[in-house]
Amino acid sequence: MNKIYHLGTCDTCRKIIQSLPSTDGFVLQDIKTEPITEKQLDEMKKLAGSYEALFSRKAMLYKSLGLKDQNLTEADYKKYLLEHYTFLSRPVFLIDGKIYIGNSKTNVANVIAALS
Repeated sequence: MNKIYHLGTCDTCRKIIQSLPSTDGFVLQDIKTEPITEKQLDEMKKLAGSYEALFSRKAMLYKSLGLKDQNLTEADYKKYLLEHYTFLSRPVFLIDGKIYIGNSKTNVANVIAALS
């Protein structure tokens, strides 16, 4: 199953999804209205290699909680990812058993290539 974890209120996520050749066959999950489950997060971690790879350090909450001054463990990353949607580096694409994380131009180009 192909899936996109995104934030419906995020302009960047919307632009990226609209730039795709097609979203037919994708399940779109707005992580604000339908939070990520532990099972889903574990599936993403298995593909990404770590919870840290899924974690966004750009989140304002990251700085306001003082997390940038701490040495976070994988258990910490998992806990924060499950606690608040803002910590997920988004969008996250699951396409044919592969994961694509974030909104970098390279990542978006790889997603588009995977769909072609």
